[in-house]
Amino acid sequence: MGYILAIDQGTTSSRAIVFDAKMRPIAMAQQEFPQIFPASGWVEHAPDAIWNSVLATCRMAIKQAGIDAGQLAGIGLTNQRETTLIWDRKTGAPIGNAIVWQDRRTAARCTQLKEQGHEALIAEKTGLLLDPYFSATKAAWMLDNTPGARARAQAGQLAFGTVDSWLIWNLTGGRIHATDATNAARTMLYDIHKGTWCDTLCQILDVPRAMLPEIHDCAAQFGTTDPALLGAAVPILGVAGDQQAAAIGQACFAPGMMKSTYGTGCFALLNTGATPVRSKNRLLGTVAYQLQGQRCYALEGSIFVAGAVVQWLRDGLGLIAQASDTQALAERADANQDVVIVPAFTGLGAPHWHPDSRGAIFGLTRATGPAELARAALESIGFQTLDLLQAMQADWPNADATGHTILRVDGGMCASNWAMQFLADITGLPVDRPAVQETTALGAAWLAGMQAGVWPGMDEFAKTWALEHRFTPEMAGQTRSARHARWQRAVAATLAV
Repeated sequence: MGYILAIDQGTTSSRAIVFDAKMRPIAMAQQEFPQIFPASGWVEHAPDAIWNSVLATCRMAIKQAGIDAGQLAGIGLTNQRETTLIWDRKTGAPIGNAIVWQDRRTAARCTQLKEQGHEALIAEKTGLLLDPYFSATKAAWMLDNTPGARARAQAGQLAFGTVDSWLIWNLTGGRIHATDATNAARTMLYDIHKGTWCDTLCQILDVPRAMLPEIHDCAAQFGTTDPALLGAAVPILGVAGDQQAAAIGQACFAPGMMKSTYGTGCFALLNTGATPVRSKNRLLGTVAYQLQGQRCYALEGSIFVAGAVVQWLRDGLGLIAQASDTQALAERADANQDVVIVPAFTGLGAPHWHPDSRGAIFGLTRATGPAELARAALESIGFQTLDLLQAMQADWPNADATGHTILRVDGGMCASNWAMQFLADITGLPVDRPAVQETTALGAAWLAGMQAGVWPGMDEFAKTWALEHRFTPEMAGQTRSARHARWQRAVAATLAV
């Protein structure tokens, strides 16, 4: 009964991983599902495609592990955040496709809300920027653009949810409509100070309160699965949004601990403890986790392009055959050339939030070649992380570079030793790469295992975190300052275009 099933529902695929009683992954299944692009800036998912991929991968992982569902002590669920669904409470039928977190169709509505003077109140209550990224304006758009939907919602006939709520609903056979505090905190309808849905925000953002799910701790009783689905009734005991689950899996439980996930983009979360920090530098204040009714908060920064800059070298320029080729190229780059790439392919994220910026290359010479471009591409990841770190330091003085901040990394890009060493050099921080790379799924699994009583509590779990490699800063402080100043000039030029 020490087995835990972790569901990791992402933007392009769903995964299921079975962990054993020693918290080791023993089986994994993954399935991609279609991305839908109905118009420029619009991104959708078919709700049934999300659900069917989750159910299929759960069944495959259980079979691959050589166990039956009755041996599972619980299920932990982590999910792509902000993606929005609405369905009929009686039939479970969605009123339309899910609107994905990347979707920008409500930008005009967000601008209108800003002009009406609502931005400050929304930021104060939610810790978020007024942006189409979050769920509330997506939900309002769905109600306004689906015939009869708003009246049905006001009558209590429709349910709103992020992906976690949709999966809980389906896993429990339509018996449970619930979410956790981390996912609620990404909707723009949740008061992060009070830990409740906010009636004022529901009114401003035009989302009926009757649609919203019940909010639980990250480790809680979220119901049990319909026995027909997996072969037994399995309790759902842990839920957290993907970036928060990664921070939990990295055991970032102490204030000052920071994790950065380097995938296509980068999401950095800094644990700020029991008191939310109001950002003055366009970072997000959010819930890191909530356990036993106690919320822990974080500052979050999002970088739009991290691993995607390496994909551009491969697919756009044809300079490399595979991502790992960048390391050898960067190592032989001419040290006398100072090429800077600002990879603002889809605008600049935190702390700039400048969607109209576009990418640029500075410092080209006749001698610049693939090696120098590869080095500059990898360095851009470190420079962008430093921008986030400095914004965090400005917002929260305890986040300094004198030993209080611990930076733990995960995601595909952290496999590059060269990129991680430069990250340590340019931030002036030790960078810790964990032995277990499946940190997001591990975080969800730990929530469920801890709630089930078969895995250790927070302190003991933190002791199990194992270091695979520590990258120690080697760059001189004067060199670091000069290189960052050059990066900042390049970003300033990009913002000015």
